[in-house]
Amino acid sequence: MVPEINYIAVILATLSSMIVGTIWYSPRVFGNYWMKAANVTPSGNTADAVRPIVVTVIVSFFTAWILAGAAFIASDFYGGSFFLNTVLTSIVLWGGFTAARFITHDQFDGRPNGLTVLNVSHEFVTIVVMAIIIGVWPA
Repeated sequence: MVPEINYIAVILATLSSMIVGTIWYSPRVFGNYWMKAANVTPSGNTADAVRPIVVTVIVSFFTAWILAGAAFIASDFYGGSFFLNTVLTSIVLWGGFTAARFITHDQFDGRPNGLTVLNVSHEFVTIVVMAIIIGVWPA
């Protein structure tokens, strides 16, 4: 079975990750704490942000695409609401893969627990927003 994917929803979900990240890591929200906890000092040169932004767009597209495919498979398997299946699938995938990997790596890297919670929470919000977008626009 090849999952049916609404690529417009995937592109919108990709863009949503940029919006969530921009808000989440802005100085007025969690940006100042993140910079301090992650030991990040902005260079002041906007060109330094180009590569991380390009990488983020690429991996966010990949994440949204995989989520859309997994949601289709889950919905086909379980039946019922595509929206609900998409949101539940996103939470399960976040917990089993994203959160678990962040927590493991951050423990070995010696990162502060607060930074881990901040980043894992950001990923949760990002994935759930992606799921909502994909869930309301099934293929």
